[in-house]
Amino acid sequence: MDALSIAIAFGVRLAMVLLFLPFSALDKILDFRGAIAQAEQDVSSRSAATALIAAGFFIEVVMSAGVLTGVADRAAACVLALYCATTALLWKQFWRPGDFWVGSHSRGRALFWDFWKNVALAGGFLLITFGTSAATVGQFFANPLSSTHPYAAEPQMTRMEENTKPLLSHAVAGSVASGFGLQARYVVAARHRSP
Repeated sequence: MDALSIAIAFGVRLAMVLLFLPFSALDKILDFRGAIAQAEQDVSSRSAATALIAAGFFIEVVMSAGVLTGVADRAAACVLALYCATTALLWKQFWRPGDFWVGSHSRGRALFWDFWKNVALAGGFLLITFGTSAATVGQFFANPLSSTHPYAAEPQMTRMEENTKPLLSHAVAGSVASGFGLQARYVVAARHRSP
């Protein structure tokens, strides 16, 4: 079962980064001039466009590798989420063409779906960043370069969990003991009142 669990964890992460590594990164290598030309549509200088493409390539390769390997995967996923949101806002502006309501094959409508796909992918990366519950959000802020240990056979405790475990167990034990004390006092008081 451990091998299947690891394969599923890897497959899910691979599906999330496959768009970036290898496809988008490879496209930037094979058609570097085309990528720069696309970036030049939104920035005024060729050097700024080149810097944007180089930064995008770095993010796509290094952060995707972090998500896949589990090395600082929370921070890597956070950067990829910001990257997806930024590319949606800069290059998927469905409101700009002005033809959204013209027909089902308009440029605005195509960008609309691309925009929301980027937002959805950003949400998926934020699940790696923050976890699937409110209880795990603080773990990222406490140690943003930590790993979620995606391929561990058993759940790993974070330092925060390790440090708070003794406090929680004492608090639970104390509340249980005081609860028994209250219950015992209630039973004794009830016996004294009954005829």
